Amino acid sequence: MQDIKMLEQKATEIRKLVIQMIGRAHSGHPGGSLSCADLVASLYFGVMNVDPKNPQWEDRDRFVMSKGHACPTLYAALAMKGYFPMEALDTLRDFGSILQGHPYSGKTPGVDISTGSLGQGLSIANGIALGAKMDGKAFYTYCLLGDGEIEEGQVWEAAMSASHYKLDNVIAFLDYNHLQIDGTIEEVIGNVKPKEKFEAFGWDVRTIDGHSIAEILDAIAAAKAVKGKPSMIIMNTVKGKGVSFMENQVGWHGTAPSAEQVAQALKELGGE
Repeated sequence: MQDIKMLEQKATEIRKLVIQMIGRAHSGHPGGSLSCADLVASLYFGVMNVDPKNPQWEDRDRFVMSKGHACPTLYAALAMKGYFPMEALDTLRDFGSILQGHPYSGKTPGVDISTGSLGQGLSIANGIALGAKMDGKAFYTYCLLGDGEIEEGQVWEAAMSASHYKLDNVIAFLDYNHLQIDGTIEEVIGNVKPKEKFEAFGWDVRTIDGHSIAEILDAIAAAKAVKGKPSMIIMNTVKGKGVSFMENQVGWHGTAPSAEQVAQALKELGGE
């Protein structure tokens, strides 16, 4: 119970940092960053086997943030974990900063893979996981996908490949907040049904409340027990979670808050 409380506090701290970073930069994607904060907190502070002092450790777990525009959440977690100084968060999207608008492994300690072109992350995760099996490594590769992102055809090519190669060391997550840049996913693409689709592609699938730390941890533990097939954890989430005026509002997909809105959001999250 204490671990869950700690992880909830980490998720709240991540959300505060996300708001501060994007507000200062006057640019970024707050909605989808806030919706995945509970997962990222759970992974980096409760699940993943990583070493901030040795970011390139060969046996570390890997995280592929396929929905790369949500990188402020990842950056906040990495700074809190000690991969780089907290002060670096004040440079989000600055020219020459180690924290660009999408994850860049060439500059940012702790970022395993550069992402941003939607649809590619699961293919990369498969490659890492297949390499791990060939090398006899026991680490897991975790991959976060957006629900709008799975409209990309490459996602389903990757889904077939992961099943074909029995990549039970791949655990993927779907940030199912039902909103993308142009509206609801139902309006944009219509027939969604991610559970049925991933099951049809040979995956083990479970659906959870993506804002419940307990359910996230239980689902990951269950996925690790699955042998011979990859796992997809569909997380029902709220875009803009934690900030009342951002929640379930498509306009906050890629809009930065004003100084006044930053102050209001931080107040709601319990900070200055």
